[in-house]
Amino acid sequence: MAPLVRAVLPPRIGKSFRWLVASSWATNLGDGISAAAGPLLVASLTDDPFRIALAALLSWAPPLVCGLYAGVLSDRHDRRLIVLIANAVRVVVLLGLIGTLVTGRLSVELALVGLGLLGTAEVFADNTTGTLAPMLVSRDDLPLANARLQAGFITLNQLAGPPVGAALFAAGRAWPLVAETVLLCAGTLLVSRVTLPPHGRAEPAASVRRDLVEGVRWVVRHPAVRTLCLIVLIFNLAYGAAWSVLVLYASERLGLGSVGFGLITTVGAVGGILGTVAYGPLTARISMGNLMRAGLIIETGTYLILGVTTSPWVALPTFFLFGVHEFVWRTTAITVRQRAVPAQLQGRVGAVNIICVFGGMVVGAAVGGVLASRYGVVAPFRVAFVCAVVFLIALWPQMKHIAHGDSRPL
Repeated sequence: MAPLVRAVLPPRIGKSFRWLVASSWATNLGDGISAAAGPLLVASLTDDPFRIALAALLSWAPPLVCGLYAGVLSDRHDRRLIVLIANAVRVVVLLGLIGTLVTGRLSVELALVGLGLLGTAEVFADNTTGTLAPMLVSRDDLPLANARLQAGFITLNQLAGPPVGAALFAAGRAWPLVAETVLLCAGTLLVSRVTLPPHGRAEPAASVRRDLVEGVRWVVRHPAVRTLCLIVLIFNLAYGAAWSVLVLYASERLGLGSVGFGLITTVGAVGGILGTVAYGPLTARISMGNLMRAGLIIETGTYLILGVTTSPWVALPTFFLFGVHEFVWRTTAITVRQRAVPAQLQGRVGAVNIICVFGGMVVGAAVGGVLASRYGVVAPFRVAFVCAVVFLIALWPQMKHIAHGDSRPL
């Protein structure tokens, strides 16, 4: 085994987790390609702003609609099989899109239906994949495991995938779909090599509603996970408000023109890569509770700086630091949640967290759009700062629970 592989994926984490990482990296690159190619495909079929916006809507609507049911399903059934089936559905949909595209039969309606189906299947695949790491590695290795998985998300999904998708689309509209199909097939083959221990309830499955209530009740009663979900929901309101107008902020406030949004995204992703390198040393010296406290302070300060500056030379380093924070925060939150949640509840609790993520972003984006249209593009950042300060003061006493969030599952 090559020294680099041993350094990135130590032998102690096991072969199954290595297969999982390889599968996750392959599918994350495919998803990153799709993130750019999907809207471009719709825009090539219509110039109707509503339909083009609908393509973006289909990227976040499925988690809100299907997330909780996906969590129930992953807690009831063979998780590897769910991932395999969900990825197979995505491959079939992609092949259908490719076939109709090359034959000239693809309409904007079919493209939107296809994107919706892809997004829905991705919810089931991603929710279930998120439950596998704590089944495969020890509790002490969860920070390392989640750092490796999140590194793939940052570098492949966010940094490499979108420009690759755009370049492939420029070469031919079908090529991004072909590339995503190949990567999904590779990811499916790799995850099929994973061997999982048993999980789930011993008694016969209850109703879906009862399972949902059980998951939500567990979150409400567990101090660490309840605090995490509250923080995610509330701070994503501020994040959604500010980031919803980021493309306008880059051009109008910072004067970066048409390249501004892409530059900001790239700078943030590079910060995330630094976060992957620094995460091990950070967790060795700083408790997870204090890491998350520091992260919220950084996020609050980000809104303040972006709300007052007009200089790209100030804003871009701020986005870089925010990228570091975003990686560290996400990886730490996942680890705290996975350590605290019993195996048979991982899917449902993860789904509650996803609802908080997307619910906060959606509501925040709507508020940000109203603020920007009435008071200017900088208003969402200033309001986000004020709200973040209030949220931080209100939630600070609850942060003590997170410090104990890696206690044994109840």
